[in-house]
Amino acid sequence: MFESLSNNLNKIIDKITSRGLLSEADIDQAMREIRVALLEADVSLGVVKEIITRIKEEAKGEKVIKSISPGQMVVKIVHDELVKILGNKLAPINLSTTPPAVIMMVGLQGSGKTTSSAKLALWLKQKMHKNVFLASLDTMRPAAKEQLETLAKQVNIASLPIIDNESALDIAKRALVSAKESIYDVVILDTAGRLHIDEELMQELLEIKKLSNPIETILVADSLTGQDAVNIAKKYNEDLSLTSVILTRIDGDSRGGAALSIAHTTGCPIKYIGVGEKMSEFQEFHPDRIASRILGMGDIVSLVEQATATIDQDEAEKMAAKLQKGGFDLNDLLSQLRNLKKMGGIGSMLGMIPGLGKLKTQLAGANINEDGLKHQEAIILSMTEKERHNFKLMNGSRRKRIALGAGVQVSEVNRLLNQFQEMSNMMKKFGKMDQKSMARSGIARLLGKK
Repeated sequence: MFESLSNNLNKIIDKITSRGLLSEADIDQAMREIRVALLEADVSLGVVKEIITRIKEEAKGEKVIKSISPGQMVVKIVHDELVKILGNKLAPINLSTTPPAVIMMVGLQGSGKTTSSAKLALWLKQKMHKNVFLASLDTMRPAAKEQLETLAKQVNIASLPIIDNESALDIAKRALVSAKESIYDVVILDTAGRLHIDEELMQELLEIKKLSNPIETILVADSLTGQDAVNIAKKYNEDLSLTSVILTRIDGDSRGGAALSIAHTTGCPIKYIGVGEKMSEFQEFHPDRIASRILGMGDIVSLVEQATATIDQDEAEKMAAKLQKGGFDLNDLLSQLRNLKKMGGIGSMLGMIPGLGKLKTQLAGANINEDGLKHQEAIILSMTEKERHNFKLMNGSRRKRIALGAGVQVSEVNRLLNQFQEMSNMMKKFGKMDQKSMARSGIARLLGKK
């Protein structure tokens, strides 16, 4: 997410911060480079012009020129402008109405509307404890209603029973009646899309909106379409008065231009982003956190939230107790590798840790990536339970058998076992520390001890 933009901006920032004093020429040069970086990231020209004008005015002010660290002041100005362009602050979903609150999902065919409807329903259920009802109004795309029904079952959310040959308006009426009768908090209407915007589509959507009176009209846009996503958002907003946007496939968008342009161009906040294919890979959009990640400042808050949602508390406490006793084995390592995968892998985590975003490319070269995690998991799964509990059993023939079972070279098995041995030795040292030493080192807090 935003990888190319982040890399380009970080190179520019490194140049600025390496200088003691900044002249106007230095600032002009940096602005030219930032302009190019934003345009290459597919940010719309109008937005780029506005960003550069505002940064330039701030950067050439006395506050920067006379500052002790002018480079860092420029970085702060760039950060603040990115936050403004992205929408300033988190815009929570609006459900302040007499239940059921109606959410109308709109967007072109293929934008991820149906999947996003199910993801949003799951998010509302888990995070806001809402009783949600899903209904597909898509009479155009083959098996669209069946797709939503299947996804609803996956996430254990109720959906409107399918009746053939109903119009979209009739389905909407039936959905609203069912939602009221069954006392649901929220009903999500997944409307039809087209390959392009046309009058017939807009007329149908306007009729559904008039009938259902949604509190939220959400556009689902594919971030990979770049400037097309911005143009689509403008058109939908003009015709339907959108309240918010969900950006999908943002994990595959290394440029990030759509995110930087949509909120500013339409005045509609981006409220959620789809960051993967799994139903749980759906997040609120925090402009300040995203801006920090773009500039390599990390996002510790999101990392902690992700860890809390992913890692089982009981499991973490058991692990802490084992670590204190120096009882760390290969089953424990397997558990940690799986937790890492659940949190989006090493690359995702590094982007959230301040100052470590730049290590992603270095780690990619060292093969410490998602494929590396899969290989390590396969190696441990190829071991017997006895071998996992006691790695000292690992002679040459066992290592060959494990490598064959995991489909890797023996050298990879050796590397994993060497890394495990180093970790195990370190854990034993922690286990021998007394309470005072642990408190001084801060390890007690890491292990969850008070």
